[in-house]
Amino acid sequence: MIVEVCANSLESALNAQIAGANRIELCAELGVGGITPSYGLLKTIREQVRIPVHVLIRPRSGDFTYSDIDFDIMKRNIALCAELGFDGIVSGVLSRDFRLDVKRTEQLIKASGTLKFTFHRAFDWIRDPFETLERLENLGIDYILTSGQQKSALEGIDLLSRLKEKTNKTVIMPGAGINAENVHQFKERGFNAVHLSGSRFEQGLEELPKIPMSSPSFLRDDKIPVSNVGVIKAVVDKVK
Repeated sequence: MIVEVCANSLESALNAQIAGANRIELCAELGVGGITPSYGLLKTIREQVRIPVHVLIRPRSGDFTYSDIDFDIMKRNIALCAELGFDGIVSGVLSRDFRLDVKRTEQLIKASGTLKFTFHRAFDWIRDPFETLERLENLGIDYILTSGQQKSALEGIDLLSRLKEKTNKTVIMPGAGINAENVHQFKERGFNAVHLSGSRFEQGLEELPKIPMSSPSFLRDDKIPVSNVGVIKAVVDKVK
């Protein structure tokens, strides 16, 4: 069974390698479901990590429906990952009605060339998982990372098993809430890969700062924060 670790830093990736993980999904900002890591992290990972690394291609938090600008950034990041010699890409695009954006997902797969391609947990928002599975298989997807459309893979294990039974070549990779206490259930059901972060919080500061820098109000799935022309112009007009 492949054990893939979602690593958010060089330290996390090295720890995964030391622990015997088979592969890394590299991303930043686990708290928002992950976004594409910086160039500096990508370059350092290539220099120091020996096991295969697949890179998350997601330009921002929020939904999985992207503007033309977002999509161009995604393709540029895939080109960078190919240039740096990574092993795979993790991505995917949906339409606003929670259906697979076949055209754009196909473009991302083509942009990835010979790199392995994982369709990520956007799959858990899909209205018809079985129809989408068939479409993704036809596109040549290598892996689908999913919790079985539940908050945890253990809760979604029955759908995960049904999806696995319907696949021909695509590997269904359960992810979300997998740990040493429950991973045996996925092995017993015949899954060939699992995904986890294996994270524990490490103390950074001796005490909490006076004011928080994290902004929970920005963490929304249905809305995206964008700097607004009118709001900014009102301030500029006041000072000019």
